[in-house]
Amino acid sequence: EKMGLYRRDPGGWRGCRHTSEVSVSWRPSAEFAGNVYRGEGILPASPQDVWECIKPVAGGPRTKWDQNVKDFEVVEAVSDTVSVCRTTTPSAFMRIISPREFVDVVLVKQYEDGTMLSAATNAEHPLCPPQPNFVRGFNYPCGCFCIPLPGEPDRTQLLSFFQTDLGGYLPQAVVDSFFPASIAGFYSNLTKAVKALKA
Repeated sequence: EKMGLYRRDPGGWRGCRHTSEVSVSWRPSAEFAGNVYRGEGILPASPQDVWECIKPVAGGPRTKWDQNVKDFEVVEAVSDTVSVCRTTTPSAFMRIISPREFVDVVLVKQYEDGTMLSAATNAEHPLCPPQPNFVRGFNYPCGCFCIPLPGEPDRTQLLSFFQTDLGGYLPQAVVDSFFPASIAGFYSNLTKAVKALKA
């Protein structure tokens, strides 16, 4: 529901980064003391190919192309569309940000117009106590919409929302410069991944 609200609510977003692949904007989060980031871009591939690259499945291609995902595991499959997942991330930002782990409940949804949504928010799970060598971070409602473009079967609008408390004791300035650069990298690497998938 929150993803739908973010998607429909155009107000208050401030642009902070623009590349040929993505336009990134932000506004203060209503969920925690940080920001929610919005990425929007058009990818040169069908919604099916884009979804293939980003869908939240164990052993999926995302760990290969997404530099911010080191490992992704499904802890518990609750239903066909809901699972509890653990994601680990490598150190980032010239090692200023140490490896993180996130435990989320993930929902996959398909809309009547063909749009696919992968949405997540943080969760606790008895099989996922905090691990040594990782800082536990928290994702607040976040996700990606793969939106078909009418009449353009080989192009897809990807609208994504990132809302993450990285945890630990990071200076706010580091967090504020990390996310826009990270989202730009996400779109750039995903564009390469969908092109490789088509090749």
